[in-house]
Amino acid sequence: MTQIETTTAGSLPRTQALIEANAARTFEDDGFTLRSTPEYEALVGEAVRDIVERQREAGITQPGDGEFGKAMSNAVDYGAWWTYSFQRTAGLSLTGKDIFSQTPVRSAPGDVQLTSFPDRRDWSIFADAYRDPESGISVGKNATAFPATTGPISYTGQAAIAADTRNLSAALREGERGFLTAIAPGSAARIENEYYASEQEHIDAWVSALREEYRAVTDAGLILQLDDPSLAENWDQINPEPSVEDYLAFTQIRIDAINAAIEGLPKEQIRLHLCWGSWHGPHTTDIELKHILKTVLGAKVGQISFEAANARHEHEWAVWEENAAIIPDDLILVPGVIGHSTNLVEHPDLVAQRIERFARVVGPDRVIAATDCGLGGRVHPQIAWAKLESLGEGARRASARV
Repeated sequence: MTQIETTTAGSLPRTQALIEANAARTFEDDGFTLRSTPEYEALVGEAVRDIVERQREAGITQPGDGEFGKAMSNAVDYGAWWTYSFQRTAGLSLTGKDIFSQTPVRSAPGDVQLTSFPDRRDWSIFADAYRDPESGISVGKNATAFPATTGPISYTGQAAIAADTRNLSAALREGERGFLTAIAPGSAARIENEYYASEQEHIDAWVSALREEYRAVTDAGLILQLDDPSLAENWDQINPEPSVEDYLAFTQIRIDAINAAIEGLPKEQIRLHLCWGSWHGPHTTDIELKHILKTVLGAKVGQISFEAANARHEHEWAVWEENAAIIPDDLILVPGVIGHSTNLVEHPDLVAQRIERFARVVGPDRVIAATDCGLGGRVHPQIAWAKLESLGEGARRASARV
């Protein structure tokens, strides 16, 4: 029997002790880098050991560190995937703006530019729902102070990534493979640029800086998950809606950045995480997978993680089936078969059915079942763990049937 592997998309619920300890930390003079202490680092190490064991008990075969080593700053819990990079990079400074006070930018035909976060097309269509605090849409509850690039970008997170790799490696059993997340260059470069002469130069600077973090993860023998929601999510953040052709040209720059950043690293240890932003909203303006799949498959990675469980994108499993001929023979698919946007706990048989769809496309040995996106901060911890247990059981049932 082929055992279908299981994993998560990164963020997992933090313990209350870790949340309180993080909240008690103070900022460096730059206003966004949090000071650390030996006591705090010891707490993180212990929390990582516990979270890996709990994933193991739930049936997760490729555990992560829950992103516990990534400081939450003043962002919501699941915002750590992006905001952690501010604290590991020189050349950034606060400008007095948060993500909800940026000036809207309008694109011209052939000149695709990202607009401000509140100017997203989905947010505009459902303005009443997004403004209603009772709507359940988890966007804007914590306006994060975002820095801008105001000087030459360089990597300063050597000690932090060393702690991340050390904590996860210590928690793994012999022969067990774990993963760490890291922001991709294109997503990192979405902060305002006040220093570089062009967008391309800004992205290239992030490529050079982040390469050091990526190598540290793979050198430790861990799987590197590159988080790059910008590949799909940017579509909603361009006003007016661009042509698909213009958007693909815009996106190709981000794919090229990934390939440049991971050049020379072991492909089999690199996973690309693709999503549509994953906030709890209507997502009616998400670009369809069929438009971007060929471009995304140009990333020279060994695995692709993507949303395949939520109501807006579950049907797109058929896109993978229709495009089976262009899926590289050595690519492992990591479909989300557990959702982060509903409190309903998926039945293990539904999880198994979702897994089997992809097993029929590429074979069960090239499928790793996962969550759509991070669960930390998106559903209650008790529900999150019930979902992971269902993921583990669903994978066991699928393994027995395929």
